Amino acid sequence: MWKQRTDLVLERQESADAGALAGVKSSVRRQGPLKITDITVLDERGAKALEKPPGRYLTAELPAGAAERRENLFACAEALAALLRPLLPGTGAVLAAGLGNRAVTPDALGPETISNLIVTRHLIAAMPETFGGMRPVCAVACGVLGDTGVETGELLRGVVERVKPAAVVAVDALCARSLDRLCRAFQFSDTGIVPGSGAFNPRKALNEATLGVPVVALGVPTVVEARTLCADLVEGNSPACPLPREGLLVTPKDIDRQIALCGKILGYALNLALQRDMTAAEMESYLE
Repeated sequence: MWKQRTDLVLERQESADAGALAGVKSSVRRQGPLKITDITVLDERGAKALEKPPGRYLTAELPAGAAERRENLFACAEALAALLRPLLPGTGAVLAAGLGNRAVTPDALGPETISNLIVTRHLIAAMPETFGGMRPVCAVACGVLGDTGVETGELLRGVVERVKPAAVVAVDALCARSLDRLCRAFQFSDTGIVPGSGAFNPRKALNEATLGVPVVALGVPTVVEARTLCADLVEGNSPACPLPREGLLVTPKDIDRQIALCGKILGYALNLALQRDMTAAEMESYLE
């Protein structure tokens, strides 16, 4: 039986039978401009109900246009950084992995986020007297199998073995059920990620079991499946209006601008979460 597709645990909870959600704990709160839904999958019962592994899933939803102005962008990034910090180890190097295909705009969130990240591992090694107070951060834009011939999991395992980070942060584009959440919902989890699942091309999972270190996943939905969209819009799914073929995806017409904005928000949030004493002005100077 066909199911409406979504990578957002929030949307899976919304569509699940309330009586089947044993093993799931959730709460909703406001933090500045953000609506934050905090969902914990407690055990295998919850994992079966939501089809996600046990762990914590935080979804922060921004109002439309909330980050368009510079000062609002920093406020959103700081709020997201506060959500990220508890998911990350308190010390040690962090490897950020930008997943996805830079040549396909809705799939370019990972590489775009990496381009807004302050990498410090090499600076600390070269000039410890100047940069020794910063946390070691390194990054890789993984590319896709068709371009590199290397699976993302294989590439990251090699880098992890060499760098020995305390954690990996994996950033990828997601698929949503609701148009209203495209490029406005930020999902963080401590359970890892399956690259390509939002674009109907799932690869091997990236998690602590496969990489040997904790994996924190960051994602923003950039596409909705056309079948899901039509099923929501056409009441009763009548034969007169059949669903589009499976695998057809819909994305906003200004997706290039949205990817640039979401990549900047996520990159800034990561910088603020990893370099805890850094100000917005200092971050901008490093990035310049």
